[in-house]
Amino acid sequence: MLQQPILLLFAFLLACLSACEKDETASGEDLVPKQIELSLQGEAVVGNSNAFGIDLFRETAVTGKGNLMLSPLSASAALTMLLNGCEGETYAQIRDMLGYPDDLDIEEINDIYQQLVRQLLDVDHRVTLALANAIFYRQGFDIKPPFVETMKESFDARVDGLDFDLPATVDVINKWASDNTNKRINRVISEISDEMVLFIMNALYFKGEWTVQFDESLTAERPFYLDDGSAVEAPTMTGKIKGRTHFGENYRSIELTYGRTNFSMVFIVPDKPLREFYEVFAADTWTEITRSLDLQEQPGEINVTLPLFKFEYEKVLNDQLQLMGMIDAFDARIADLSGISDWDIFVSFVKQNTFVDVNEEGTEAAAVTTIGIEVTSLDPDRPPAFVIDQPFVFAIRERTSNTLLFIGGVANPLE
Repeated sequence: MLQQPILLLFAFLLACLSACEKDETASGEDLVPKQIELSLQGEAVVGNSNAFGIDLFRETAVTGKGNLMLSPLSASAALTMLLNGCEGETYAQIRDMLGYPDDLDIEEINDIYQQLVRQLLDVDHRVTLALANAIFYRQGFDIKPPFVETMKESFDARVDGLDFDLPATVDVINKWASDNTNKRINRVISEISDEMVLFIMNALYFKGEWTVQFDESLTAERPFYLDDGSAVEAPTMTGKIKGRTHFGENYRSIELTYGRTNFSMVFIVPDKPLREFYEVFAADTWTEITRSLDLQEQPGEINVTLPLFKFEYEKVLNDQLQLMGMIDAFDARIADLSGISDWDIFVSFVKQNTFVDVNEEGTEAAAVTTIGIEVTSLDPDRPPAFVIDQPFVFAIRERTSNTLLFIGGVANPLE
């Protein structure tokens, strides 16, 4: 008669013990970030790549309006693929813009890329991170075999020759983008011009749950103050969250982690209008913030208030990249892409499509970078409070290597 209750009690105790073990794991070794190991050259490349990403973000933000987001990692990956097909001054301009030291040859650059990506994808199994590359070229286009082999071997890229005259080819390329961003970015091109001969593409997908999640029942409408002096009521989550903070001369920042804490989101809230902050935001600012955050061994408990936000963004980056030094590649008269083909070709556009969704559970983010190449034509007791109720910058990084995956700005969380 007593056997069943005893078995139930035993099962209950086992479940409690298992839960305790999970809690202990979650609060112990499992929350220590796994170190990404890079050479000194690799560390320098990551730092320079971050500087490129910040500069690209600033050049985009100062001329834009509303919410925006870019992926420095996706842009760097696609442009590094392009770099493999460039020669002469075209090569030097893109190399310098991306921050690769001039004493590194292209094989060493590719090797550093492989080492970083391999470790990023494996560093935290509690976070989903996926990266894919592709080359789609027009059937009949004379693409050089060494370039194709490098794309396959160094970048694990899908390489396909397609009939660009068929309307269905647009669907094939868009499906690749959708499949590699968990269907978050479903359209990156709407048509293929007669002059288009090649697409170089990178897709990046991230999904991570907060290390300490927000309680959905506490989410409520709260005011969010816009830079024009008005306010909107925005769904806003709040909670007692472990985080690290840094306060600069004209901003305050907080870092909240995902999974085992390798990946995090850094929020930067300026003391001035967002557009004015964009103008002075530089790589040195990012370095100052992340160095301060990394010096703090343990996160503190903070009452965090943060609006939910979710949006898509699309941006052609030609103007920004030219301002940053990538000039010849866009010029049909002087572009040297002879590593790709002996045809006279040039970069027609570099475009990013991005997506972000930040909620109580965590964050989902995606990016697709598309480079279009055309044949040349004529033409304490109470934790401190950190309230984010005004326009802000956000960034997702891997903490041990300080690799900048995404960076964006929220002018209005309801847009």
